Amino acid sequence: MSPALLGAVSAELVDSLKPPVLNQLQQLLGSLPREEQENMVSLAVHLLGQTSTGAFRLLRFLVDTAMPASVIIAAPGLAVHEGAREACERVVQLLLLSLQNLVFSLGGESPGSARPAIPFLDGLRAHVRELCVETLRLERKRHLWLHQLLALLAVHGGPSCATEALCHMLTLARTQEELGLAAQLHAAVLVSSSSSCAAGLLPATVQRCVAQIHAGGLTDQQLAQLLSNLALMAQWDQQNTTTTTTKEEGSGSSASSIMSAQVARIVSASHLHDFSPLLLHDSPLVSDAAASLLSSTRFPGSLQPARLLSVARAAVAHFFLSLRRRGGGGVVTADSARLLARLSSVSSLSLKAVLQLLVEGALLWGGNAEMFGGKRVPLSGAAAPAEGACPGDTRAPLLEVNRKFGTAVNFSGGGGGGGVWSVFHAGIVGRGLKPSPPPPSTTAAPSPAPEEVLLNQHLFVDAVARCCCSSKYHAGTGSGLEEPQASPVSPEAAKLVAMALAESVCPDVANGELPWPPEDHARTTVERDIRIRRRFEENPLLFQLLRLVAAGRPALCYCSVVLRGLLATLLAHWEGSREATALASPWHLRASSVLVACMGEAQLLPPVLGNMHEAFPFLAPFEVRLLLLSVWDYMRDNSPLPQRFSFNAETGLFYRDFAKDGDMSKYLSVLYSVLHKNVDRLGHLCGRFQL
Repeated sequence: MSPALLGAVSAELVDSLKPPVLNQLQQLLGSLPREEQENMVSLAVHLLGQTSTGAFRLLRFLVDTAMPASVIIAAPGLAVHEGAREACERVVQLLLLSLQNLVFSLGGESPGSARPAIPFLDGLRAHVRELCVETLRLERKRHLWLHQLLALLAVHGGPSCATEALCHMLTLARTQEELGLAAQLHAAVLVSSSSSCAAGLLPATVQRCVAQIHAGGLTDQQLAQLLSNLALMAQWDQQNTTTTTTKEEGSGSSASSIMSAQVARIVSASHLHDFSPLLLHDSPLVSDAAASLLSSTRFPGSLQPARLLSVARAAVAHFFLSLRRRGGGGVVTADSARLLARLSSVSSLSLKAVLQLLVEGALLWGGNAEMFGGKRVPLSGAAAPAEGACPGDTRAPLLEVNRKFGTAVNFSGGGGGGGVWSVFHAGIVGRGLKPSPPPPSTTAAPSPAPEEVLLNQHLFVDAVARCCCSSKYHAGTGSGLEEPQASPVSPEAAKLVAMALAESVCPDVANGELPWPPEDHARTTVERDIRIRRRFEENPLLFQLLRLVAAGRPALCYCSVVLRGLLATLLAHWEGSREATALASPWHLRASSVLVACMGEAQLLPPVLGNMHEAFPFLAPFEVRLLLLSVWDYMRDNSPLPQRFSFNAETGLFYRDFAKDGDMSKYLSVLYSVLHKNVDRLGHLCGRFQL
């Protein structure tokens, strides 16, 4: 029978084989001898193998008819006889066996030669996606047959067919069980293909997925599902490495382990620049799935600086976006924070970029300060950019324009250098004066609830702390996916946070102003000190960052200008206060207490002076001022310099020996006098202020 005639007959045959006709054929052929029945089945299998036109339609008919009755949703009409169903099931099994023999018996040619034709598989070549959809339905027996057929088609069709099948499986799978079929398909192709084809199979599959993303061939839902599946596979590698001692998981686990390890390596090594822009995708599903994928992979240490900075900027922007739209229990924010922690562990450059962008984003980027209970602060006195402002828009700050064009260079120095932003784009000639700031909108978004503000502050500080605790780059030589161990804040990372904080609060001051001048010197910096205090009033997150910096001794030394300016304004407030108790000024009382506590934790103050904040709520304003003057005097005589700290190899921490500072009694006379005067209220605290 010619192929054309066979294709025409097969199409007519499928249309005519309705349940009544199948039942009649079962009654007619059931009485034949078993040998004749076997011959007819063998002939049918042979003819099916030679059928190319309408092969997918024939396959669907055979699979639907061979399905067990308990699985089939009965349609109106007569059901198929059990004998006819069993005969169809036998035809399907023999067809798969015949195709397997053909595929592997013809697979001995050299890799460069073309494979001989198998008409039935060639006819299914255009229906790979439909086969994947049917396979992922996970119906009993049906998905096993189709999965075996899909593997044979992938082997016979070569690398292009195999990558197409795997790409569809990764895109369409919705559960771990369905995704496991993709891993099993990959393992089957690896076993059956040549070494050269097997080595490039998964990279070609990921490349095909990336090409679909760039071509816009996936909807947002499909793109999010693809990224989630890739992330899940990368996480399988981590799970399998933690359970390497258990061997009872079988071939499915080994197949997923092989594929997941390669997926994590391919994404981080070859396609980081393709997936990182998806962090800023308009769809929350896509951006969150991209964060989950990138947070499950390990970044290479040889990543180019320009690419590393672009990934860091996208990751930080996604972190703030996830905080803003958080509503699913904080899981998305956890993925974003884990991504930032992994980025910061790549190199010192990535650590500096992530921490600086986090601090600047929380304090300077428009709208973010409001999430932490602060107020929006325009950059350089300009009006805040409107939502969606683009380059060339006169409403956009020049710094944002230069960042968009990539022409803003950060020349922030180390311990003694200054922080200078050199902006090359000077505006647009012919636009005239800058427009006046728009009046405050009467329909502004409502302020977040206090509990939401506290949660946002906690999530932000936790993310910064995780980045600061990754003290060693590429810690661990295993899979590289282990979570950072709980460790003290790295002094190097805390120094970066301190410098970014000081530059954000007071950008016109160099980082080298560490020594404290006499108290009278504060009169020459009144305007700057007021601006520093105003920033603390506008953004409560600054106190949280000070606590974090204080934990990484001696990093708080680099915030000397900020501490000095805040303390000077607090001294001025308590001097002018005429209230009977310090509790009448709650913000200033809290600021004074947090400031002294942070300086004590950072060992800028000895323990006796660092504990005096516990007495502030029981004192009058003038008494608080007298105690703060003692702090100023000590800091003036013992400037906060990193050279005063020594490293303890046993604990891995820096500490300060206050015995080298000389006699401490002259700084405690005022404190003891205040304690003696208020002994009725401060008697329970006297033990805290003993040398």
